[in-house]
Amino acid sequence: MMRRLAAGLAAAALGATVLGAASAPALADPGYDGGQTRLQFDANPEPVWRGKTLSLEGKLSVQCDEDYISGFVSVHHADDCGESEKWHRLGWKRITILFKPNHSGRWHYVDSVRTSSDGYFHATARAHTSGTWKAVFDGSRGLEPAGATDYVKVIGRHH
Repeated sequence: MMRRLAAGLAAAALGATVLGAASAPALADPGYDGGQTRLQFDANPEPVWRGKTLSLEGKLSVQCDEDYISGFVSVHHADDCGESEKWHRLGWKRITILFKPNHSGRWHYVDSVRTSSDGYFHATARAHTSGTWKAVFDGSRGLEPAGATDYVKVIGRHH
């Protein structure tokens, strides 16, 4: 704040116009249409024995040919993408893991994890019954929400 004030006073002394942070296009427009995201997700092993641990993993990416804002980082038309890269992986984003047992219409919260710096995430959970696992990215400033599901059959006797 003090740096911005000092820069503004210096610019005013020189007769220049100072644009504040609120005048940045992405920050001024709360209806900003964000970058298209894609969430890849896999629950394994499939099938799994009852009571054994499932590995829930995936990655979150944003389409490189679209503009997006990530925190204070602005990427416009693939500034942060490689020459042949179509999707750029997004780091430090929150992913929510949910589970819906067979014959149930309700999703149950399992865990919340963050993507690593290279966009990958990992969680574990015990397998008790067959059903659908779901990973959800709720979106953020400049990024659209995304989700993916994976069905896992649980085998073995119920104790």
